[in-house]
Amino acid sequence: MTRTASAPANQTPTSPTRRYAWGTALPPLTAAALAMVVAPFVPLLSPLLLALVAGTVIANSHFVRLSVVADHARATPFLLRLGVAALGLQLPFGDIVGIGPAGLVVIVTTVAVTFRTTLAIGRRLGLDEGFVVLLSAGFSICGAAAIAGVQDSVRAKEKFVALAVAMVTIFGSAMIVLVPWLAGVIGLSDHQAAIWAGASIHEVAQVAAAGSLIGGPAVALAMTVKLGRVALLAPISALLAKGAKGTSAPLVPWFILAFAVAVAVRSAGLLPAQVLEGTGLATTLLLAAGMYGLGMGIRAKDLWPLPVQALILATVSTLVAGGTSLALVLALA
Repeated sequence: MTRTASAPANQTPTSPTRRYAWGTALPPLTAAALAMVVAPFVPLLSPLLLALVAGTVIANSHFVRLSVVADHARATPFLLRLGVAALGLQLPFGDIVGIGPAGLVVIVTTVAVTFRTTLAIGRRLGLDEGFVVLLSAGFSICGAAAIAGVQDSVRAKEKFVALAVAMVTIFGSAMIVLVPWLAGVIGLSDHQAAIWAGASIHEVAQVAAAGSLIGGPAVALAMTVKLGRVALLAPISALLAKGAKGTSAPLVPWFILAFAVAVAVRSAGLLPAQVLEGTGLATTLLLAAGMYGLGMGIRAKDLWPLPVQALILATVSTLVAGGTSLALVLALA
């Protein structure tokens, strides 16, 4: 009897699966690349937000039925986590220290107060625990990237992840205009306004847009403050993983460890400027691809009408982040 060529009995069919999974990464990466090309021509919208919008539009259209589109879930979570890890290469520790003690107090206090207050109020409102934790992380630290960072520990349902991302997008986008305008009304200096924007606005890209409206060197300072908040993603993610019950999530997710290593590499000055420029583009591409995937999870029929309690929590969390940071800026900066 002739034996046909076949894989060994103990061999698992991982290779075809991996090839298929990487094949599903092509649509989100393509959408992210297109968003990066279009973004310079669309005022106030970053590649990340454009990719999120693209994913949301496709998710609510007939295109979602195509297998190449529907299978994005195999790749986009990994792409987003890889982007979060690579974000550490944009965060030299010396720049954070350079903000000074007052700036560090603003960052740490705002994150801690916003996170704890959002948790407490969300629980009082009777909202799903997973959604409350996701919203607390997203509004206090760094938007959708923070939501992705704690998602493994929280194990929230996809609809709650989508709802948290939607809240971050809606309220953070509004702050792009409101923070610079209010800073002018209050009479803040550009220096104070930049710190306030970096300490209060949810997404990194949203902070950059607000900083550009403030003008002058505000973008660099606002981004430095914001990245200081991003640095707190690692310890908060570790605390949530430690307190998680009934999950197999590691104490610190792999991409958070990679983020910390990337910060160390950047801080040590091991990479030349040309490489850092390239990794910056790659980071934007990965994060935008992940945002496309998050947008694919936003289905209008599942989210509309938006839950009143979720809107209340998002409003309160935004006011706490903005009010706490503003009070500290007026007192210290």
